[in-house]
Amino acid sequence: MRYRRLGGTGVEVSTLCLGTMMFGAWGNTDEKECHRIVAEALDAGINLVDTADVYAHGESEEIVGRALRGRRDDVVLATKFHEPMGADRNRRGNSRRWITQAVEDSLRRLGTDWIDVYQVHRPDPLTDVDETLGALSDLVRQGKVRLVGTSAFPAEQIVEAQWVAQQRQRERFTTEQLAYSILARGAEAGVLPTCERHRLGVMVFSPLNGGWLTGKYRAGSVPADSRAGRNGDHFDFRDAAARDRKLDLVGELDALARESGLTLIELALGFVLSHPAVTSAVIGPRTLEQLRSQLGAGQLDGLPADVLDRIDALVPPGHNVNPADAGYQPPALTDPALRRR
Repeated sequence: MRYRRLGGTGVEVSTLCLGTMMFGAWGNTDEKECHRIVAEALDAGINLVDTADVYAHGESEEIVGRALRGRRDDVVLATKFHEPMGADRNRRGNSRRWITQAVEDSLRRLGTDWIDVYQVHRPDPLTDVDETLGALSDLVRQGKVRLVGTSAFPAEQIVEAQWVAQQRQRERFTTEQLAYSILARGAEAGVLPTCERHRLGVMVFSPLNGGWLTGKYRAGSVPADSRAGRNGDHFDFRDAAARDRKLDLVGELDALARESGLTLIELALGFVLSHPAVTSAVIGPRTLEQLRSQLGAGQLDGLPADVLDRIDALVPPGHNVNPADAGYQPPALTDPALRRR
């Protein structure tokens, strides 16, 4: 396993991060197997584990907490807040009121006294970022949180938050978690260069593009137990144009991987790890078999230039094959009321 500095911090993390969204009701309901996944990942050298309060509505955090008993000090543990955690309209978002409650809930579920990286899961257009940073700064001073970060923030909001932290003497965001893969390269245009400029540690989610870059999806064949089988709308299988284009590209990428002496998974993970702004790729295995198929990429520091050039020829830099893969849609694009007087 290789390791990199988490942005401008002094923390060293593995280039593969264990994502746990699939632990619990959203994926694997066999808690013992989830514990084995954590143990095998840590034994392989992974020291960065990522979860969120909303994953299976808290169940993922609970499973992670139990799985880390006796090994908590060996792990850089990251979780998130923002998404709704109940019907109450104040049990969500980025307000001071919710942050101070959400962190206590996460600490309890995780069975720990501190969170290493506490991340804002999505922007909140209704809350001033200074309020959010103020609440997070208090948590750092209290010792409940070590570092604070963001997820799916547009470049302009990353810059705004850095400015506010400097002007108001708040803790600044030191990490960003974003969607990035061979098939979803939009982050290359603005967010990744912005993260590099501000020395943010970058964790990449969906580096396999929802399973597309494992090669398991083929024309006319969608495994019933796959994420696409359970959520076809999200993973293009009800969008014929996006589906057909990705099927064509996966075939060409698979051939390129074999020519390069790699598996398709290693090609996909090696690609995101080649970007100078990226610290770690978040892998989200549902089973031990899936974990083992991805661990080999932990030995990669990136891909050769000629392989990257051939990927560029297939999917142009900054291009999302499916625009919906961007990971975040600003409310001004989805709510007509925000565009009209």
